[in-house]
Amino acid sequence: MPLSRRALLTTTGAAALLSVLPAEASARPRAAQEIRRIPLQGAVNVRDLGGYVTYDGARVRHGLAYRSDHLAKLTDADLTTLAGLGLGTVVDLRIPLEVQNDGADRLPAGPARVARPVTDNGLFGQLMAAIGSRDPVRQEQMLGGGRAAAFMREVYRTFVTDAANRAALAATLRDLADPRRGPLLLHCTSGKDRTGWTSHLLLTLLGVPESSARADYLASNTFRAAYDARVREGLKQGGLMQNPELIVPLQEVRTEYLDTALDQVRTSYGSLFRYVSVGLGLELRELVALRERLVAGA
Repeated sequence: MPLSRRALLTTTGAAALLSVLPAEASARPRAAQEIRRIPLQGAVNVRDLGGYVTYDGARVRHGLAYRSDHLAKLTDADLTTLAGLGLGTVVDLRIPLEVQNDGADRLPAGPARVARPVTDNGLFGQLMAAIGSRDPVRQEQMLGGGRAAAFMREVYRTFVTDAANRAALAATLRDLADPRRGPLLLHCTSGKDRTGWTSHLLLTLLGVPESSARADYLASNTFRAAYDARVREGLKQGGLMQNPELIVPLQEVRTEYLDTALDQVRTSYGSLFRYVSVGLGLELRELVALRERLVAGA
C-alpha cells in the first residue's frame, strides 16, 4: 500500500517541511491537468513536468523541468524542436553499458551534458542476456513466472537503498533548484523507471497531489505502448524470442513498482522527511528553493 502524505511526514521536524509539502486536506486540485508531451521522431516519452496544480492551488511552471527517454536517435528535426526548449542542462541517468548500446545523446548546441549514472541493478544486462540467448527455455527461466516483475521491484528498492543512487538523485534535485542551470531535462533509457521515480519525487516535493504525481508516472505506459509493441514484434520476427510477452513487465511501469520504492522509504527511513533530509542530504532551504523556482505563486 502506498504511503499517505500524512504518514510520510510523521518524524520530528517534519512540520517544517509542511511549508513545502502542503497537507492533503488543506487544498484540492482546482482543474484537470493535461500532460504536455514534446513530440519527437527519435524519442517517444518526452514531456514537460510543468502544469500540475499543487495542494495549495499554485501550479508547477512550464518550461523548467523535462523528462524523457534516451536522446541518441534524434533526427535533425528533433534537434530543432529540442533547441526551442532552451535547455541549459541534460542529465543522463544511464549506466555506461546502456550508453554503449544505444549511443550518446544527440543534442543541439547549448545544453551542458551531465552523465549521472543510476544503477539499474543489472536490469539491462539481464535483458540483453535473456534475448541474446535465443533460448525460449532459458528466457522462461529468467523472466517467466513473475520473475521479471520481481526483478523490477528490486530495481526500485535500490533507488532508496543504494547510496550512489541517492547521491545522484540529490544532485539532480539540487540542479533543478539552481537557476544557473537553466531548464533541465533528465532521462534514462526508456524514461520510465529511474526517470519516473525522480519525477515522482520531484512532483511530490513541489506539493503536487499523489494522484497527479502517480498519473504522470503511469503515463509512460501510454506514450511507450506502440513503440514497445513494435520491439516485441521485432524480437519475434527476428527469431530472438518465441514469447516476447515475457519482457512486458520490464517494458511497463506499474503501481506495484512505485509502491515498492515508497514502502522502502518507510522501511529505511520511517518518513519522507527523513528520506529527503537524511537519505538524500537535502536541507530545508534547498527544498524551499526548489519549490520557489519551479512553482508559480510559491
